[in-house]
Amino acid sequence: IISPSWSPSGTKVAYVSFENKKPVVYIHDLPTGQRVMVANYKGNNSAPAWSPNGQYLALALSRDGNTQVYQVSATGGGEQKLTRSTGSVIDTEPTYTPDGNTIYFTSDRGGEPQIYKMPAAGESAQAAQRVTFKGNYNTSARISPDGDKMAFISRVNGYQTHIMDLKYGDVQSISNTTRDESPSFAANGQVVLYSTIKNGRQVLAASSIDGRMQQELPLPSGKARFPAWGPFMK
Repeated sequence: IISPSWSPSGTKVAYVSFENKKPVVYIHDLPTGQRVMVANYKGNNSAPAWSPNGQYLALALSRDGNTQVYQVSATGGGEQKLTRSTGSVIDTEPTYTPDGNTIYFTSDRGGEPQIYKMPAAGESAQAAQRVTFKGNYNTSARISPDGDKMAFISRVNGYQTHIMDLKYGDVQSISNTTRDESPSFAANGQVVLYSTIKNGRQVLAASSIDGRMQQELPLPSGKARFPAWGPFMK
């Protein structure tokens, strides 16, 4: 079970399970323990992300061949294709902005993984626009709760967690590790949690958004990946 994603209310978690020998997306209701299968299409079903109103999930599906970004209902079904890439292009890792109007995602449509954005209604409304230009590998976008910043992984000096100011385009690295994955903002927007490797061990680490504070989270033995920091509970 990988790729957890918290609902805006903090009462549900979407995730990808391989229990049926293929990736399938479920939503787990935490108070009741019940869960609903929301994406079990042909091929891969992966990378779920909640819409701010809690009614939809954006996710990556390969049901038609190449992996594309879709939107499905949080109760299952009602799938809508959002990206329009063809051939062997991969569009994945969608994430909504807090106002629900825009989706950021990773695509190799330019020949290398970069971050793009499009209207939440999809590319049929407006073609996606490239957001990252520094470096030849930028993935895993996450937008801050106030919508002003984007955390992402960039391959510059290894794979490091970066922050982009979405208004001015300024980018800075906020980690001192080189094998980072899966950034996740704290609910207050001041800290980013991510997984990385230290001393040969997969661990979780956190950094302030200015990069001045870095801390490894103490965990029991074993590997830790795909962190998802929950919202303020409602």
